[in-house]
Amino acid sequence: MTYGEELMSQIWPLALFLIMVAGLIGLMLTLPALLGGRRVSRGVNEPYECGIVPAGSTHIRMPIPFYLFAIFFVIFDLEVVFLFAWAVAVKETGWLGFSEALIFILILFAALIYLWRLGALDWRTSRQKLDLRNLDAR
Repeated sequence: MTYGEELMSQIWPLALFLIMVAGLIGLMLTLPALLGGRRVSRGVNEPYECGIVPAGSTHIRMPIPFYLFAIFFVIFDLEVVFLFAWAVAVKETGWLGFSEALIFILILFAALIYLWRLGALDWRTSRQKLDLRNLDAR
């Protein structure tokens, strides 16, 4: 068996998987468009709040620190997933893997210190910050 034939015999399951995934995605995108209803009424366009008549506007402005905190959580949470994978294979990686994980943790710690010093983790409003400064000045 030549190298190309051997490579094709090993790759065909991956190619089949990718074709099936692409077909499933296409099916999931086209079926709702074909089978979905086209009814338009006043009630369809109203927001649904668990059967309660909505009160006020649905466009609520969330403060930026909320989004920053959520983004930081996702970033650092994903890093924990990488560290968990390293912890599973710690015996196979040896000291080189340990030193790489240590460097990784130090970079994360430096990023956390940077964000903390920048004030990105401070949830106080400008009014609360002003009150705190006035309290410290006394």
